[in-house]
Amino acid sequence: MTTTLRPSEPLQKSADGGRSRTYDICVNSRRVGTVRLATDPGFGTSMARILDLAVDEPDRGRGRATVAALAAEEVLRGWGCREVGISAPAGVPAAVRLAESLGYTERSRNMIKEVAAEPPELPEGIEVRPMTQAEFDEWEPRAREGFARSWIERGVPEAEARAKADASHRELMPHGLATEDLAMNVAVRDGRVVGWIWTGTREVEPGTRAGFVYDIEVAREWRGHGYGRALMLLAERVVAGAGERLIGLHVFTGNTPAIRLYESLGYRTTYVNGSKKLI
Repeated sequence: MTTTLRPSEPLQKSADGGRSRTYDICVNSRRVGTVRLATDPGFGTSMARILDLAVDEPDRGRGRATVAALAAEEVLRGWGCREVGISAPAGVPAAVRLAESLGYTERSRNMIKEVAAEPPELPEGIEVRPMTQAEFDEWEPRAREGFARSWIERGVPEAEARAKADASHRELMPHGLATEDLAMNVAVRDGRVVGWIWTGTREVEPGTRAGFVYDIEVAREWRGHGYGRALMLLAERVVAGAGERLIGLHVFTGNTPAIRLYESLGYRTTYVNGSKKLI
């Protein structure tokens, strides 16, 4: 039997050169599933993602998804993409194993937790307050640089990583500190700012909105003193105050201290995000 991809819609093109298309997964012309391919708008046309790969129940366990993913990679090579990403639901071990078997390297995780009806109290002796405009002006370029650096350290070309960071900040905080649904707070010790946290709201899954921790940082010399935990608890209070009952975040693989902190606070992994070189 031959497994192939058959376009189920015209190729979609955006003004900036982006592409996307949905395909039927077929076995000898019989439809057995679907997959969507798209270039990643955050990185430009050289990076792409395999989205919504699904095989119908009667045909699962027969290698259809593996062959479909490999066929999808060939399509993306034809688009000129040099790298592809995939997000495997953490609750579906077969999807995680598939990504690993195809050579995808885990790059990051999405995590989420339920926010208690009564938000947690903050630790005694740790002062937190809203960020001032002057503090925002100092923090924002440093946070953007740190985000770009995280991608560069994981093999993304510098120009693309910086474009990703610039685009993210433009999209998520178009009006700076005055952006709607944005909350910026700091932790303070002896009058000095020692930690920063940026929270907002976003769609974490189709049809599901949640509070979201976009960025958290503690000054290096004050790490391990409880400021990170205090800021994360503050994020839950901010989210609860906005009427949300879920809070999510994205964390890069390799940031073990952060992952341990989030897990200790009750966050669970929802998606494992992997990447693979195509060229």
